[in-house]
Amino acid sequence: MNNRIRELTESKTGASLVILFILAALTAAAGFALLGVTELSYLLIGLGLVGIVTLIVFAIRRHASLRRMRSALEAYVESITRDSENAKNNTLMNFPMPIAVFHMEDTRIVWANEAFFTACGEQGQHLDARISDLLPNFSTQWLAGEKHQYPELLTLQERKYRVHGNIIRGEKQKEVPLMGITYWIDVTDYDDIRIEYEQSRPVTGIIVIDNYEELIRNQTEREKNRMRDALEDKFLEWAKKYKGFVRRYERDRYLVVFEKRNLEAMKKEKFPIVEEIHSVSSAGGITSTISLGFGEDADDFSESLQFADMALELALTRGGDQTVIKNKLSFEFFGGRGSEIEKRTKVKSRVMATAIEQLMRDSTRVYTMGHRFGDLDSIGAAIGICALARQKEVPCQVVVDEKNCNAVQLIQEVRRLPEYETAFVSAQEALSHADSRTLLVIVDTNRPEQLDAPELLNACSRVAVIDHHRISATYIHNAALGFLEPSASSACELVTEILQEVADVKKILPGEAEALLSGIVLDTKNFTLHTGDRTFDAGAFLRRAGADPTAVKKLLQCDLPDTIAKYKVLQNTEIYKGIAVSVVPEPTGRVIAAKAADEMLNISGVDASLVLFPSEKGGFLISARSIGDVNMQILMEKLGGGGSRSAAASQLNTASIEEAKEQLLHAIDDYFGE
Repeated sequence: MNNRIRELTESKTGASLVILFILAALTAAAGFALLGVTELSYLLIGLGLVGIVTLIVFAIRRHASLRRMRSALEAYVESITRDSENAKNNTLMNFPMPIAVFHMEDTRIVWANEAFFTACGEQGQHLDARISDLLPNFSTQWLAGEKHQYPELLTLQERKYRVHGNIIRGEKQKEVPLMGITYWIDVTDYDDIRIEYEQSRPVTGIIVIDNYEELIRNQTEREKNRMRDALEDKFLEWAKKYKGFVRRYERDRYLVVFEKRNLEAMKKEKFPIVEEIHSVSSAGGITSTISLGFGEDADDFSESLQFADMALELALTRGGDQTVIKNKLSFEFFGGRGSEIEKRTKVKSRVMATAIEQLMRDSTRVYTMGHRFGDLDSIGAAIGICALARQKEVPCQVVVDEKNCNAVQLIQEVRRLPEYETAFVSAQEALSHADSRTLLVIVDTNRPEQLDAPELLNACSRVAVIDHHRISATYIHNAALGFLEPSASSACELVTEILQEVADVKKILPGEAEALLSGIVLDTKNFTLHTGDRTFDAGAFLRRAGADPTAVKKLLQCDLPDTIAKYKVLQNTEIYKGIAVSVVPEPTGRVIAAKAADEMLNISGVDASLVLFPSEKGGFLISARSIGDVNMQILMEKLGGGGSRSAAASQLNTASIEEAKEQLLHAIDDYFGE
């Protein structure tokens, strides 16, 4: 009762009643003062008191009613709160999704539901355990990095989980350690469907018989059919093994389709079909070789076939007898150790010569450029392009960095000719004069990153490429003309073939012929390596043009200090898996290293040589040479370099020469392990 009176007096209703009492007293006093003590004054005061008492009774009853309502509401809220807490606890404990709360500092579990421990393969709850003990491969770095999803799927008890979570931070108790809460979503079925979808995607491939014309030449129809049946039997057996199919659509080309899962299996086995085909040979003893191109990760069949075409073209320009896979981002190479198959004909040389002649006639000027640290082959080929442009009356200049050129003596000799006084320019000068009708002819390389001036390539919209190296994955894509022949001995040989078709031999200067011949002599080691009948034909043409072999010999000479330095390189030679390897601790010139590598090939039992030496500009360089079965281009590509089968190079950016040597030996192990 006392509590009710106190609540009444403390409430807004009690304050109103006090005000009414004061008003009633003032009214009575005013009535007596104005009317005196009369019946009328008593009547008015009585009516006022009755009204006040009525208001008081109404206020008390209203307050009591409100109090009853508030008590009922509080009881309802209390019951709801109690039921919600129980529901929350029951829901979290029995929730089918694993949940775990743990300390970020030591991954000690603060709380986890039964589903979490079941997923970890534990029976019952182990609140004293650590997540790092239950799941050794689980890391909490993603939570510390303010991320809300684990970067990869986690596998627990043969189930796959996508983990979400966040960090719990206390707002008032800053000293409380940070805790992480994680939610584990079972995505096994979804991920299995995704994997099945990706693995069952069709992959289109194209097979081409590299030397089909040579196989059937001068053969009877019966022999042709025998070889074709033998080849198709190999293809059908191979396709059946990997659950694909193969169909011939041209006389030397076949379409193949596999699922992606089977392509992955072929990758692991390094495409043995390429080697198995070698068992099929013609009656004349010519061994069959094939090239394969595959299109992977394409959006549809059309794009997959386009990728396969690009891959096959790359395989053929690299010499054939190999497999190339093209995806959306890059190329993959398998095989390609065999010798390049010569497919050049007079017809192709004539077509290329006519095309480059037309490009020159439609251009206001011509620039020609080779690779960095130009040698006799790149500079000689560039001079050959100048000889062609001069006969077609088109201004032509050679872009070269003379400070970092290995053919300075050749440049000095040619510069003495009146026609070549201003023929050699820097990249900056060429850029200042290049316009939309400038033709850029690139020789002795097909990789933009190896150019003497890559910025000039971007400035010219008309580009032609003439190269004898195997095409790389980063080859120049926007060339209007590409004369790429890995079977040629040198770039100078290819340029000479062009001159044979569209130039007048009588108008070729002896200095120009000697420049071209020096490049051929350099890359063939005096016509002893990597030569064919076309090589000797080119040499004979240059001899008729006035090339002096004695002058060429002088261009290949080195002075006494270089000779001494070369033999110092030879003193460090050791044999590793049949390859002569020399690791030179002091900086050595590129020319000296290359000549030392050539000299190492004279060692009995050695078919390949490698010289590793520090560069004056930092890092380490490798000069590689081969006269046997070791394909130096493939070996150097493992180290980020490139080149041709018989001559290649690479650059390593390691901290010490010991690390560089370890990388080199590891690449040799990988090469022979394939």
